Amino acid sequence: MTKTMKKVFRILLTTVMMVAFSTAVSAQDNNAAQQHSKKQRMSREQMAEMQAKHISRQLALDDATSQKFVETFSAYQKEVWALRPQGKGKHQKKSEMTDAEVEKSIQDQFDHSQKILTLRQDYYKKYSKFLTPKQIQRVYELEKQSMNRLSKRGKGNAAGRGNAPGRPKGGPNAGKPGGPGKGKHDGKFQHRQPKTQKAPETNK
Repeated sequence: MTKTMKKVFRILLTTVMMVAFSTAVSAQDNNAAQQHSKKQRMSREQMAEMQAKHISRQLALDDATSQKFVETFSAYQKEVWALRPQGKGKHQKKSEMTDAEVEKSIQDQFDHSQKILTLRQDYYKKYSKFLTPKQIQRVYELEKQSMNRLSKRGKGNAAGRGNAPGRPKGGPNAGKPGGPGKGKHDGKFQHRQPKTQKAPETNK
């Protein structure tokens, strides 16, 4: 085999290996993207199920009743999600809306609230088949507590993203002379003169 043929063979072999590597990496990326998308699709359902199981433990329900409650609560949450207004990004600022648009927005809120109320009444009847009124009231209380915790956690994460890493608290001027976080002497550096020692007196 001549040197030219060897060189061509090496180039072909390198090309084949690069193509095979790229194909394998692309397949791994696609699998990872599909798994990530599946996790996102399942996150709501899993969250609703976890919340239902938590409430069930707080009520100390038996296994049969707990299973009924988890199924009913999860179904309720799915219907609540379906009632959420679509196209949140298209909302206008109230100051930029006309009177007609504001009135329509208010009416839409009334309609949404009425649908939620009707849905809660329907599921109250379903809960009543295996829970007592006191247990149902406790379900509503625990559900509200859970929503409040999620809301506070979301606000906390948003506030954490607003602070750049390594930036001192108190704003961009924190730690600077005259800014927030200043020291005892209002950010002014005072240099102390070294004390001079007196020479020992000599006896005359």
